[in-house]
Amino acid sequence: MDARQLTHFLAVVDHGGFTRAAEHLLVAQPSLSQTIKGLERELGVPLFHRTGRRVVLSRAGHELVGPARVVVRDLEAARAAVDDLKGVRSGRLEMVAMPSPGVEPLTSMIAAYARSHPAVTVDVAAAFTPEEVSEAVRAGSAEIGILGSDRPFRSADVDVLHLEQQLLVLIVDPRADTFGAGPVLRREDLAGHRVVVSQPGSLMRWLVDDVLADGVGVEIAAEVAHRTSVLPLVLAGVGHAVLPSSWAPLARQMGLRVVRIEPVTVLHVAVLSRPADLTPAARAFLGVAAGHATGPTGELGGGSDGGSSGGASQRA
Repeated sequence: MDARQLTHFLAVVDHGGFTRAAEHLLVAQPSLSQTIKGLERELGVPLFHRTGRRVVLSRAGHELVGPARVVVRDLEAARAAVDDLKGVRSGRLEMVAMPSPGVEPLTSMIAAYARSHPAVTVDVAAAFTPEEVSEAVRAGSAEIGILGSDRPFRSADVDVLHLEQQLLVLIVDPRADTFGAGPVLRREDLAGHRVVVSQPGSLMRWLVDDVLADGVGVEIAAEVAHRTSVLPLVLAGVGHAVLPSSWAPLARQMGLRVVRIEPVTVLHVAVLSRPADLTPAARAFLGVAAGHATGPTGELGGGSDGGSSGGASQRA
């Protein structure tokens, strides 16, 4: 078993079949098939079940995916470390991020990182739960993970750098702005208002559901899976929206008003990384993240004056 075989195996997994994997690898499909068959002969088990033109991972294939990613990542780290000694500063940094921290602080950190490492390409994949982010980093499919949770995230499998806390705020529909001019409102002030929400499981949706459970007459006008749809829907007059304060600058640029909700609910943002064997590109990004962690916490208003209410989900 060698790195080439494992790389080709992962390409078939990631691209859903031999044809697209061969195109990605820039190799002939028969050559790719022979590489996989050779790996299967060496291991003594089939890695894929072939059903017509489709391939499905076998049980052995499922078990190989995680270790294969770790081996390939470690080889890339070793190669990058040697390149770094030679003064090579190009490369690729693979990350995974949840939606809200993927707006901020990820945007600011990538901007700072790009200024000092302009030749490194940053590839950010999407995840929707802290568990997905943690597993991606642990398994080696990403070197760096960015997540948001309802409490400080902890893990025995990956390193955790706590970055900041973001308040949940209300992005106000200008066509239904009856809240007055103040910067703060209470949850009961949402009575009689329409809101745009994310699907069940997010911290923002939990706050709306909690308000409903308290008997406050909030009407859910729209439920969307894609977080990028929320601000356009508010701008179109569909309803208000509860979002982390990371969305506030963009909302203001769109001409929308941002109001703090009390009692406050806080999203805890953290960066995850493997404990060892990081590429130089990943280590450099952690340096940028550490600098961000010492900075202000934005909309929180300079303090830990309120933690999130108990029972909330850990999605962001």
